[in-house]
Amino acid sequence: AADPVSVLPGSLGRGSWCNEQDTIHERLNIIEEKVIKTVEHLESEVKSLLNIISETTSNIPIAPGTPLTDIFDGKH
Repeated sequence: AADPVSVLPGSLGRGSWCNEQDTIHERLNIIEEKVIKTVEHLESEVKSLLNIISETTSNIPIAPGTPLTDIFDGKH
């Protein structure tokens, strides 16, 4: 049978479990911060790339009557 003292709230075993939980939460908080910073950085990079693409395509002269090709339509 299990030792009744070890399963009671406030026993020594519980303190160890709480410490593990605290450590896990600290690590998860660090990971969450890193993920948020990485996402913010990637959003900034994507916006920058989209601006460069927009500026580049707006400077390309298109002859009248030239059909526009959608590179994202999946047919090419």
